[in-house]
Amino acid sequence: MAAAPADYRPVHPAEAKIKKASDGSAPAIELVQTPDILADLVRRRSGSTAPVLVGFAAETGDDQAAALDHGRRKLVRKGCDLLVVNDVSGGRVFGQDETEAVVLDRDGGEHPVARGSKHDLAHVVWDLVAKRLASHDSTAEGSTA
Repeated sequence: MAAAPADYRPVHPAEAKIKKASDGSAPAIELVQTPDILADLVRRRSGSTAPVLVGFAAETGDDQAAALDHGRRKLVRKGCDLLVVNDVSGGRVFGQDETEAVVLDRDGGEHPVARGSKHDLAHVVWDLVAKRLASHDSTAEGSTA
């Protein structure tokens, strides 16, 4: 999933620019959770030829768990095949030319990707997708013999 939908959206979007208040107060903005596109795609897929679904998670640690732990939980919750987890704490990935990540797979594997270009990360992800597809193909061929 290459889209980066927001987790929340305003309940009542403004139709015009929200102007500064003369008293310096900030407007209250009520939010509602957005649809979970990745989880919906996972629910909709079926059959032995289902595509490999890859999700992306920009995570931060908090007082509950580290960023990678949140990513592991998200992988289980979403049900995708691979989840690319970027620890975005302290702004270390957003707006940068380089990135680093850990690719989690639903079979429990973790594939750390050292700091480098986003192009390099894409190659790692693609190689993991190809490996899953090849594994699926060899399993399917073995079942027909």
